[in-house]
Amino acid sequence: MSLWRAPEPLLLASRSAARLGVLRGAGLRVEARAVDLDERAIEAEARAAGAAPDDVARVLAQRKALAASALAPGRVVLGADQTLALAGEILHKPADLAGARDQLRQLSGRRHVLHSAVAVVRDEELLFEVVESAGLLMRALSEDCLDSYFAEAGPHVVHSVGAYQIEGPGVQLFEAVEGDHFTILGLPLLPVLAYFRSEGWVP
Repeated sequence: MSLWRAPEPLLLASRSAARLGVLRGAGLRVEARAVDLDERAIEAEARAAGAAPDDVARVLAQRKALAASALAPGRVVLGADQTLALAGEILHKPADLAGARDQLRQLSGRRHVLHSAVAVVRDEELLFEVVESAGLLMRALSEDCLDSYFAEAGPHVVHSVGAYQIEGPGVQLFEAVEGDHFTILGLPLLPVLAYFRSEGWVP
């Protein structure tokens, strides 16, 4: 039985299985519909205008939600995005396992920040948005450690910015974490649920 009380399921404007799992795990009726956007071009435009990494995540979440809303009149649409910032620079999902290894070498022994943004839209009107951040300190990683990690985690690490999923073997890479678990997963769930309650969409 779903806790979602709106007439139609929440529409997630994303192809992220992790975000879909978080929302369904919270008892919501959710459908996923990815939108085709040039995210790197949107990011470049935002950065050229002076946007910090957290604001880039906000802009991308908005654009996803608005694009999906244009194709789904009357539906409540949730767009989400996440940026990983290392010393103020944004890193992206690695293209392959060699790139994933290079990225982990870059993060090794350093603190990075994940900025997770959500935008809720209906009929192309922005109703709610939130950005939350989490800081993660990766321990110093030896080449032997990286060999063991990739052997255990497998090739799907390239689907995650930072080349880790902290809900799985990726947790082994960290010395300390500051922030909300759902924010690390890419969707700051608690403020989103609070907004849904304010609208009567969840009890």
